[in-house]
Order: sequence, then structure tokens, then C-alpha cells
Amino acid sequence: MSVCAVILAGGQANRMGGGDKGRLMLGDQSLIHRVIDRITPQVDAVVLNANGDLSRFDDLGLPVVADSIGEFSGPLAGVLAGMDWAAQHGHEWLISVAADTPSFPLDLAERLAGHDTPVVLAATPDPERGRVPQPTFGRWQVALRHDLRAALNDGVRKIRQWTQAQGETLVIFGEDDFFNINTPEDLARAEQQLQ
Repeated sequence: MSVCAVILAGGQANRMGGGDKGRLMLGDQSLIHRVIDRITPQVDAVVLNANGDLSRFDDLGLPVVADSIGEFSGPLAGVLAGMDWAAQHGHEWLISVAADTPSFPLDLAERLAGHDTPVVLAATPDPERGRVPQPTFGRWQVALRHDLRAALNDGVRKIRQWTQAQGETLVIFGEDDFFNINTPEDLARAEQQLQ
């Protein structure tokens, strides 16, 4: 089964002051380059989801697709853009990853593939809540794209509102596997961890 990955970089990065969060440097490499390096060996193809002037990502050497349901309609719109690209290129499954999470597991795609459901999301353990879904990290059956498009057109924006209706499976990873960089403080913490 052919698997494509979409890197979700379509947000507005408001908590970082705007711009492309993926271009922030962590050590000697940008966040987006770290994400590309981690996901590429796990899949057959990689596409980037972004909005605005797509040519600003030409240096990455990846296909870039914009949201087809409005601009900045949230991660589900980015997943749909990835699904559409994957379908056009003959991929049956899509793995989604976030551009602001540079140290997700190197076996993400393999572990998510170990389940039969059409949507499989990563989750982390939490002592109080049991498990916390990480819904921008998932495995999506590309054939669901028509259903997802209809849901987005009906105003659905919350990922789990849609994934739970598809009978999602949650896969538990490590507590810090999906540390994402939303604020300057997060970036400073990631720099400390890197050292």
C-alpha cells in the first residue's frame, strides 16, 4: 500500500507573531527541514500544505498544496489538501505531521499502520485524562476525502468531531513525542533539549 505524508504548515502562527513557524531555526536546522528529514524515510512521497504565496517554499523541493476549503480553515483542510494530492498520485493512505513538531517518532508511520480503522491518530499518556490525542499526527484513508470535504463544507473544523465519526483508533506514544513549538518559550525549551 502506497503512503504519502502531508506536512501541515498552513496555519497563521499567531502565538509566534505570524509568519512561517517552520522556518524558525532550531540549532543549525529549520523546524521544517527537521520535519522533512524525519518523515521522508517513513513514506513513499511527501507534500507540504501551506497557504498564501506558495512559491516561498520552492527551496524545499516538495510539492506544495493550499487548502481547497477557504484559507486558514484549520488542520482538517490541510489533511484534505494532502488527501487530494495523494489521490491524484495513486496513494491509498496519508500520514499527517505538523511543521512545528520537529522530534516526532521515527517509527510514526509504522506504528499508525498497525491498525485497520480508516483513521488512526497519535495520542500521548496523561495521568489525569488517560490519553491526549495529537490529532495533527494521524493516518488517513485517502478514500475518505469526499466525506471530509462534505464535513468541511458543512462547517466542521474540530478534527475529532470528524475522526470520531469515522471510528478512529488512538495509538499511545511517549509523553514528549509530540512537543510542538507554539511560542518563543517553546522554542527556547527545544533549544535546551537539543543541547
